[in-house]
This record gives sequence, C-alpha cells and structure tokens, in this order.
Amino acid sequence: MATTKFKGTEVELLGNAVNVGDKAPEVVVVNSDGLGDVKVGGAQGVKQLLIVVPSLDTGVCATETRNFNAKASALEGVKTTVISMDLPFAAGRFCAAEGIDKLTVASDFRNKDFALAYGVLLGSSVLAGVTCRAIFVIDENGVVTYKEIVPEITEEPNYDAVITAATK
Repeated sequence: MATTKFKGTEVELLGNAVNVGDKAPEVVVVNSDGLGDVKVGGAQGVKQLLIVVPSLDTGVCATETRNFNAKASALEGVKTTVISMDLPFAAGRFCAAEGIDKLTVASDFRNKDFALAYGVLLGSSVLAGVTCRAIFVIDENGVVTYKEIVPEITEEPNYDAVITAATK
C-alpha cells in the first residue's frame, strides 16, 4: 500500500502506482482555459512534466505552481502541466490572478481518471478525494523517468531534482 502524510498522519494512496520505468498511462484531463481536453501521459514525442497538487486554493500549491511557472520557460521542449481536482473555473481565475502563463493548468475533477491511473488519489482522510502532491517526468516515448510523491503533503517538492530530471 502506497502512502503519503498529511500533517504527520499517514494517508493511503488509491489507484495504480506508476513508477520509474513504467509506461505512463494516457489520460484526458480538463483545461482550465476553455474546458478543452488535455492529454497527458503516453508517448507524445516531447518530454512531459506533470505537477500534481491537491488544490490551487492552498498556500503551498499556489507557491509551487508559481515557482514552476517561473521555471517552465527554461524547460525547452518540455510540456508542463499542473493537475489538481479544482474546478476548471476556479483554476482559471487563479491563473489569471497569478499570471500563470507558461504552463497548462488542468483538472481531474470529472472522473478522477488521472489520479486513479497514476496512484495519487488520497484515500480516507480529511482530504479524501483529492490528489497528493507528486511529480512525474515522462520521456518522449511515454516512459516515466522521474517520480516524486512528496512525503508530507504540506511541503513543496524538490525543485532542483525535478528540473534536473526534466532537462536530462
């Protein structure tokens, strides 16, 4: 059983764990800019950086998204997507207010397909039904080359390790 922690309490992760070396499942999420479909995972001919956050409406998630937005322009040839369970309308307002314009912000609110396919859905806890904080880097052929499940949801990921993995 895969787990993470929320404020020190262990929380079960639901779904199929995807690990380094695995083929990244291809899933459709909803773009916060116009409600269109966004395909993530699978072989897309470009590297993908998938940034998974519980909700943009929290300080840590907002900070993480702003930080990756600032770093995204340096990641040439990398398709960068932030995925949360936020409604696309709320995510769109966040992006407009925060100047998020260098990456795609998408939602998995419809069926939790992404969260279940990647094993990042929080089980029984006060946050049940949202995603944990995680990072996946996927190569051009659709293979996961980096995975980070942040051990404590209230903390930020290892930005340096993520950027190094995405630019390898």
